[in-house]
Amino acid sequence: MTEIPDFGVIVLVVASGVSLALFGRAITERLAIPSAALFLVAAAVASDLVPRLGDAISFVTVERIGVVALIVILFEGGIDIGWRRFRSAAVPILSLGVLGTFASAGLIALAAHVLFDLSWITSGLLGAALAPTDPAVTFSVLGGREIRGRTGTILKGESGANDPVGIALMIGMIELATSDDGSFWTVVREFAVEMTGGVAVGAAGAALLLPLMRRVPLPSPALYPLRMLAAAGVIYGAATLVHGSGFLAVFVAGILIGDRPLPHRREADAFLDSISSLAEIAMFVALGLTIDLTELFDSDAWFEGLVLAALLAFVIRPLVVGALLLPVRLDTGERLFVMWSGLKGAVPILLAALALIGGVEDGSEIYGIVFVVVLFSVLVQGTLVPTVAKRLRVPMDDQS
Repeated sequence: MTEIPDFGVIVLVVASGVSLALFGRAITERLAIPSAALFLVAAAVASDLVPRLGDAISFVTVERIGVVALIVILFEGGIDIGWRRFRSAAVPILSLGVLGTFASAGLIALAAHVLFDLSWITSGLLGAALAPTDPAVTFSVLGGREIRGRTGTILKGESGANDPVGIALMIGMIELATSDDGSFWTVVREFAVEMTGGVAVGAAGAALLLPLMRRVPLPSPALYPLRMLAAAGVIYGAATLVHGSGFLAVFVAGILIGDRPLPHRREADAFLDSISSLAEIAMFVALGLTIDLTELFDSDAWFEGLVLAALLAFVIRPLVVGALLLPVRLDTGERLFVMWSGLKGAVPILLAALALIGGVEDGSEIYGIVFVVVLFSVLVQGTLVPTVAKRLRVPMDDQS
């Protein structure tokens, strides 16, 4: 009988991988490098050195890992923000999360079409994939450091809000790209349904969950964090059943639950924070394993990705965010910091994977370009966040 030994090998490999990932997380903290960069690059290199690793994971599997990870990350991120902090910065969060995502997607699409002569559909898919900032990277970079004032709330809120917007936009674009009778109204209709359903289910889920968690005791304190995590999964699933955005639903529910007193709240928050960190690791490793660096070097994706990354960091985001923040009362340093800190991460790569799974034309090229942009963002922008904050005199307190 070889089943138990064979499964033991699988357990050994998975547990060793998690242990190495946690050790790598400690190293990145010391070197002030976003952990996303280490996991993404290490997994990509490993898949090239050991091709069987990359062959063992499909894009569908990556999508499922990304979905589960984002449920946890967005729910924990919403709880961390809470209703009071969200309300104090609701205008910039919503304007950047919705209008900023559409404006960024449009400018990215225009740049890709004009500079690289890509079709409007391919350019639009690139714009939809690259427009959202990433909660996993943003929460990771800011997680151990608390920015005083509204700046940190704006960045965390934007990264949580624009993911559901970007995902809904990408789904609409994929429908447009793969259907014969698709039009711009297909994108608008899909977006409206996803956003409406997500907000409604998220608010209803929080309203039902709060009295349940207060009035129904559990036999062990260890079960309270698990109940909260299970609730996030239920809210996500319920939103998808009504064709709403499950990601928006869990983020909204997290915000509405965030400030409320609950039994064993400290234990639940610590558990969700740990699971969120593990989900981030799993997502970046899975995404990195799908990248063929050799093939990427042999294509134009490196050049096109670096050009778009530079435009995003130094032109498109400052232009869009600067315009949308004009009516918001922020110090000059805080305003410039928000304009710089639009970090890309696993969500854009996940959206590019959706395009590949959906069978759109130029899907592989889109995936390669997005990977290069994300790599630039986590390595360059993410690493420089503390330095930029210091230079702009944005107060960033170490909370670790």
